[in-house]
Amino acid sequence: MNTILSASKVVRALGAAALLAGIAFAAPASAAETAAHGPVVNTYSWSFAGPFGRFDKGQLQRGYKVYKEVCANCHSMNLIAFRNLADEGGPGFTFDQAKALAAEIKVKDGPNDKGAMFDRAGRASDKFPAPFPNDEAARDSFGGALPPDLSLIAKARAAHRGTGFLTDPFTLYAEAGPDYVVSLLTGYVDAPHGITCDGALQYNQSFIGGNCIAMPAPLTDDIVAYTDGTKGTVEQYAKDVAAFLMWTAEPKLEARKSTGLKAIMFLVVFAGLLYLSKRKVWSNVAH
Repeated sequence: MNTILSASKVVRALGAAALLAGIAFAAPASAAETAAHGPVVNTYSWSFAGPFGRFDKGQLQRGYKVYKEVCANCHSMNLIAFRNLADEGGPGFTFDQAKALAAEIKVKDGPNDKGAMFDRAGRASDKFPAPFPNDEAARDSFGGALPPDLSLIAKARAAHRGTGFLTDPFTLYAEAGPDYVVSLLTGYVDAPHGITCDGALQYNQSFIGGNCIAMPAPLTDDIVAYTDGTKGTVEQYAKDVAAFLMWTAEPKLEARKSTGLKAIMFLVVFAGLLYLSKRKVWSNVAH
């Protein structure tokens, strides 16, 4: 394939186009174009990085606000319920706050005793509402492409790091997903000379699928009003929602790291006891 397919050709030839690393749906690019203009993925500092990392609850709450006001217009999050917002190691909402957030939505329920469906206020046990009633309605709204669920996207998508995988076990780098999400959301720039995106596609320097994507830039400065004094910039929004998506993908991250550290400490002490026991048992044995 020597040129980028148009959006209509993608729909006819491939059906639902793949979402931009789980965030935007896109048209494929040629191998030559991808090789010449590979994805630009930056690394960022995260509070949850490393063996002692913990989520920044304020950042998670801001990220939820960005997801709710921007991302949720197109993407579902079917694996997360409102009550999870009050879970230990999460955004730090109280259960009453989670109930209040759930009560803001309307949920189709039923049937009642007369066999009719009815609308009710959301409950803490309800999952986050989907923007479309079904996949077919979503595809119809996006020319055949299905915006995927974002519940696990921060763990399911990441840019290739070349030889980075050789050093990642030693540096404990495990934030490729959030790094890619931020790079993607801030990667809308003017296309370089010789690159043309057909139709409504837009150039994104960080897209791992081939530069031209169908999703318009979802973030602009001051699009979401923060209440904690944090400045509303595109990069800040991107980092906050990426952190939130990391939490939804791995809500037990803090517990996992805590358990891992305890296990390592136990193994170190156990190894020391084994060594001392060996010295004691064999100290009087002739070699």
